[in-house]
This record gives sequence, C-alpha cells and structure tokens, in this order.
Amino acid sequence: MGFIFSKSMNENMKSQQEFMLMNARLQLERQLMMQNEMRERQMAMQIAWSREFLKYFGTFFGIAAVSLTAGAIKKKKPAFLLPIVPLGFVLTYQYDMGYGTLIQRMKGEAENILETEKSKLQLPKGMITFENLEKARREQSKFFIDK
Repeated sequence: MGFIFSKSMNENMKSQQEFMLMNARLQLERQLMMQNEMRERQMAMQIAWSREFLKYFGTFFGIAAVSLTAGAIKKKKPAFLLPIVPLGFVLTYQYDMGYGTLIQRMKGEAENILETEKSKLQLPKGMITFENLEKARREQSKFFIDK
C-alpha cells in the first residue's frame, strides 16, 4: 500500500516539476519577447527622431547653402562656401540614418564585434552577481540590520 502511495506521490511530483519548468520557460519567453518589443520601439523612435531632425536640418541646410552661395558670388569670396562642407556631412548622416542603410551597416558591424572581438565587451570585474549587488546594497543601506 505504501509503495502505491509513494509511486503516486512521485508521479504527482514529477508532473508538478514539469509544469513548473514549462511555466518558467513560458515566463522567460514572454520576458524575451517584451524586451525585444521594447528594443524595437526604441529603435523606431530613434529613426523617427532622425527623420524629423532631417526635415528641420534640411531646411536650415538649404537656406544656408543658398545664402552662402549668394554671398560668395556677391562678395567674390569662395571662402563663404566652406561651411557647406561640414553641414553637408551632417545632412548626409541624418539622411542615411533616417532613410538609408546606416542601421543595417551598424547591425552588421555589431554582429562582427560580437563574433570576433568578444574581449572588448567584457565588464570590468566580470559579470555582476547577486552577491555583489547584495553587498553593495548592504553598504549603502543605513537601516539594514544584519542578524
């Protein structure tokens, strides 16, 4: 009788462990999906910001280019055209960020760094552990009572 009871308990325990494992896996998958969704939203905001900035900066660049060109022709001093060069680089960068392939190129370079230059990504003093966090929390807490 005790054998049947313990066998039933073992099966019940094993079933409970499988359920807990499945539940933990589901929770982890949800967390990963949520983190990815947040990352995608942040990237979308960054691209949208670049596009909006491009509108204003493009207008400024156009007005500045026309004004500087007119000034250079009127005063017969080509030096007035020099500010167009750095402003052109900024305009090109913003266009590439908002509408070009800059994001894909950055992603490719990031993947290359992850694959070939892993040592550059290591944190000083290694990975943060629970013990390190708890020690720092205890040191900062004025009201912590250690028993």
